[in-house]
Order: sequence, then structure tokens, then C-alpha cells
Amino acid sequence: MRKITHVAAGILLRADGSFLLGSRPVGKPYAGYWEFPGGKLESGETELAALKRELVEEMGIAVTAATPWIVQTFDYPHASVRLSFFRISDWEGEITAHEGQEFAWQVPGKLNVSPILPANGPILRGLALPDVMTISNVAELGEAAFLEALAKNKPHWLILREPQLDAAQYRLLAEKVLRICKHQQTRLMLHDDAELALALGADGVHLPARGLLKLKKRPALDWVGASTHNAAELGAASGLSLDYALLGHISDTPSHPDAAPLGWDGFDALLKQGWPFPVYALGGMKHSDLAIAMQHGAHGVALMRAAWV
Repeated sequence: MRKITHVAAGILLRADGSFLLGSRPVGKPYAGYWEFPGGKLESGETELAALKRELVEEMGIAVTAATPWIVQTFDYPHASVRLSFFRISDWEGEITAHEGQEFAWQVPGKLNVSPILPANGPILRGLALPDVMTISNVAELGEAAFLEALAKNKPHWLILREPQLDAAQYRLLAEKVLRICKHQQTRLMLHDDAELALALGADGVHLPARGLLKLKKRPALDWVGASTHNAAELGAASGLSLDYALLGHISDTPSHPDAAPLGWDGFDALLKQGWPFPVYALGGMKHSDLAIAMQHGAHGVALMRAAWV
């Protein structure tokens, strides 16, 4: 079994959503490839301490605000690496190339540098996801009020989850919702029906945990996510190379009155196992919970009732 090299990497983010990539300097493996800055952990170092040290050494900046994010394991010909990524929202100092590398600010989905270091593919994809994943609530709002709120609120992403509807009713609703979403550039994820998502031209499918555990391969859609509640379900999502997971529920919620909540301690324990995709905190979440969710390693929060108030 190959020794695993532990690496911390940082994603510097500006307010407009752009992020920083750096080129690997001459003399290192994959010289000239673009990557997120960072480096190897030294003996006794935590991931965050290593990242802060490396960014001082590499580019002369002091990280002042960072939250844990994705953990990616990758086998290169020269080494097996475990990369712990952090999203960095604030730093001090001017970015300076201390190792002769180049730096370039990039926009998610619109890269203008190449080649990209192979391990960074899923990371770049994750940066296209919003901080808030919105879930529909037709059951409580009623269809007319929901469609009006959808057009008014214009969420970046929407999961259309309405288990009270039969298949025919759900399809009719999905067709109406899709027309609004396409007009306002909201990405639409249909719930538990990959065939319908393909037929209607939705952006992807969101799988319930029971559906996730039955699958042997990833549905043939651009975006696929799932709801999860434990390590086994997160592992299944990882095995299918899904793009994101919702994990919960964090707090008591009317949707799951008989299930004990994870709480932030349970959520934190599961996230610390390391998963190669963004994870959203789900269950009783509000917009005001976003910062604490990120501190616990979440990509963001998934909102249902709180999204439509």
C-alpha cells in the first residue's frame, strides 16, 4: 500500500465569486499545471496550520478567515495524496509569487488557463454550486403561491421535492416550474426521477436516500445530488461520484418529527471523515445558519420553509 501524503490547499475567493489558481513552478512534478495553492503538512501540523504556513511561504499572505470544505484523495504516478481543501474568504497582504509561479483569477465554469492538475476537477465543479440550496414547498404554500414566490425570489438552484403528488401531478408541476426556471436561469433538480429530468431537460436529479442506496451507477445527467443522514449514505454518494449531498437533519423539523436530529456535533463528526463533494446542512436551517454551517465544513445550507418566507 502506498504512503499517503497529506496536503492542505486553499481556495481564495473574492466577493464576486472568482477564485485563484496558481501554476506549479519548474522543478516540481506537473510543472506548469494549474492548481490551488497549498502544500504538504509537516509533522504535528493541522491542515489549517499547514495551509497558513504554506501561503505565507508561497505567496506572502496571511489567512484570516478560512473554513474547511472538500477532502479529495488522488493517486498520481509519483504519489498518493489526500488533499484537504479550505475556502478562504479573507487574507492580509499582497499576493506575490515567491516561487516563480503565475497566478490567475478565474470564474466558475469559465476557466481560461490550462492544463489543470487532475485532482482538481471535482473541486472546480463544486465551486459552481450555490451557498444556499433551495427546496420547494408547494405542499404548504399551494401551487399558485409557490409559483409566484419562485418567480419573485429567483433562487440559484431549486430541488422540486413534492412527495404528496402522484407521478402525473408532479410532471405537470415540473413543466410549469421548468418554464420559470429557464426564464430566470435557476437550475432545476427534479426529485427521484432521472428519466423525467432527461425527458423535460431539467438540469439534474436529486435522489432521496432510499433511491441512492439502490443505484449501481450514476444517472446520466449533468448534475446529480442526494439526501443523506449517515456515513453509509455519504459513502454511497461518493461511490457514485455525485456532485453534492444534503446531510441532516441538523435541528428538529416538522418534516421528520420522529427522528432524532444530528445536531452540529453529529454533523461535524460525519464531515470530518472527509468527502469528495460539497455537503449542505439540512433540517431546520435558516439563512442565518450559513456561517456556522461553513465553520463545520458545510458548503452551505439547504432551505425549505425558510426559503419562502
